[in-house]
Amino acid sequence: MTLSDTVPPPAVRYNARPYLHGPETDAAAQAILDGQYGHGRRADLFERELAAYLSVPDVVAVSSATTGIQLALLACGIGPGNDVIVPSQTFAATIQPITALGARPRFVDHDPGTLCIEPAAVLEALTPDTRAVIPVLYGGRPVDLSSILDRLQEHGITVIEDAAQAFGSRLRDAMVGADERVVTVFSFGPIKQVTALVGGAIVPRTAGEAARLRELRTLGITSSQHERIATTTYTVAGPGLRGTISDVNAAVGRIQLQRFDEVVVPRRVALWRAYADALADVAGARLVDVGTGAVPFNCVVRVPERDRVHRMLREHGIGVGVHYPPNHLQPAFAAWRGPLPVTEAAAREILSLPFHPAMTTDDARYVVAALRQALAAIRCA
Repeated sequence: MTLSDTVPPPAVRYNARPYLHGPETDAAAQAILDGQYGHGRRADLFERELAAYLSVPDVVAVSSATTGIQLALLACGIGPGNDVIVPSQTFAATIQPITALGARPRFVDHDPGTLCIEPAAVLEALTPDTRAVIPVLYGGRPVDLSSILDRLQEHGITVIEDAAQAFGSRLRDAMVGADERVVTVFSFGPIKQVTALVGGAIVPRTAGEAARLRELRTLGITSSQHERIATTTYTVAGPGLRGTISDVNAAVGRIQLQRFDEVVVPRRVALWRAYADALADVAGARLVDVGTGAVPFNCVVRVPERDRVHRMLREHGIGVGVHYPPNHLQPAFAAWRGPLPVTEAAAREILSLPFHPAMTTDDARYVVAALRQALAAIRCA
């Protein structure tokens, strides 16, 4: 195969795309017909079903993972004067909630093989003003900070996992989200392992924290929507956001969750393994490992002359991408810029290959064959 004489299969033209099982359309339509577009009965059911799946006492559904991170920071009292340790290698959605509250992102380097932060880097970055750590579970890989969690707790530092890409992943025998010492935030956005079209969820540590998050997600109002409808007044106790999930979105999420283990998990795991096998002997391509417990969100390789490879594959109709340009080099966060040599080296090399459940193992082999051709062409140029 050469890059010039083949037509790519339709599935590989997309870096990622939603995967629907079919009943989502009817479920959303019924929610629309029922006329409840705010947080209603379906959203309550979605929360209970998520909690049962994760084996946790409670889950607080929200409008997005970005909002979820901001609500979690608010609930933990993070604000002006506080430092929040966070990797630069993530989507800007992880960082904007920190600065929106007047806190300072303290960017740290990641492990070059996993693109995730390690306990030693967190400890080295601690300051007297540190009040939170946000590990990003890049690609679905669990981040193990268990060796330092007790020490962080002793200093009043909260760990808020950005698990937007890691729903269903496991750390050893436990689901991501099941550690009661950690606040975990998931995304149910368009291309996530479970989609509600848009949406997210927070796993709180305590019943009190859950109640606080529910108040914050409803503009600081202390009563639920059901309670407000039945009375003539309500109380706004403090700050808050409009962060509830719609019943229409929850209806889609419930269908997705029902079929998650049966369809999505095996497809994503099988596709990732197909990529790993095909990439094993590709000179110049290094696979970013997601570990054994992940439900993979994407497949990322490190390649030389990444921009040229990216251009060649996209010109051939293969939907490669980059996740993500590092945040410490972005103009919006220039005030907190500092040298991160590992992150900056990876940022020049990372390339996301097409990855979604509609793809087959043959699709993965096709993409890898095209990548091999592109790398060979660059070496010979």
